[in-house]
Amino acid sequence: MVARIFAIFAIAGFAVIAVPLVTELPPLEELTTLAQAYVERTPEELGAQNVVTAVIVTYRGLDTLGEVSVLFIATAGVGFLLRRQGPGVRSGADGVPAESEGGPGQGPSEILTTGAQILVPVVALFGVYIFTHGHLTPGGGFQGGVIVASALLLCFLATPGGRIGHTLLTAVESLSGATYVVLGALGLVLAAGFLDNRIMSLGEFGTLFSAGAIPIIYSLVGIKVGAELSGILDRLRSREGGHA
Repeated sequence: MVARIFAIFAIAGFAVIAVPLVTELPPLEELTTLAQAYVERTPEELGAQNVVTAVIVTYRGLDTLGEVSVLFIATAGVGFLLRRQGPGVRSGADGVPAESEGGPGQGPSEILTTGAQILVPVVALFGVYIFTHGHLTPGGGFQGGVIVASALLLCFLATPGGRIGHTLLTAVESLSGATYVVLGALGLVLAAGFLDNRIMSLGEFGTLFSAGAIPIIYSLVGIKVGAELSGILDRLRSREGGHA
């Protein structure tokens, strides 16, 4: 009862703070000076159709590197903690390992299995599309990586006994991260700064092979994020299911 009252007061307090922000926030009728500079300079300087992507990958590339590093640390922390605790085993009240919720020996439904066979390739391909076209349309490496990891999650649900190689995930994550840093460092040597996309030709504006190195950089981010989140999902599943 006390917890419910506290939750009501918390929601009411949040509403008191949030409502004025929504109702009294003045509309922005024109861009700020900085935003106007980004909009005007990005197509010519970086050749990217999506200004948001250009800002994230190049103008504030060091911030993006920090975000990727935070995700890597979180992934390493999850793996370290679960390894320290050892494999877990779900058990019933008598200490005997519990079977699946559907009953003893009952696996995933045929609908889930069939649906996964159809959807997993489609979802994974959509994730790849998101991070390879981030310089042209809304999306990018982080969003595409999450979608790829969600495809793997669906695969885990459809095949509970399936295994995925941690060595493979670690190799993919490490290689993509190292290549990402190398491309960033090349910007210091061949262009104007870290993660400067002009280490490659800007290509034809608005096409897939444009915006210099941005498509490659965002693809590396998407692969890295997808591998890291997939590793977390697999470790949590192994912990829950009692696998080493």
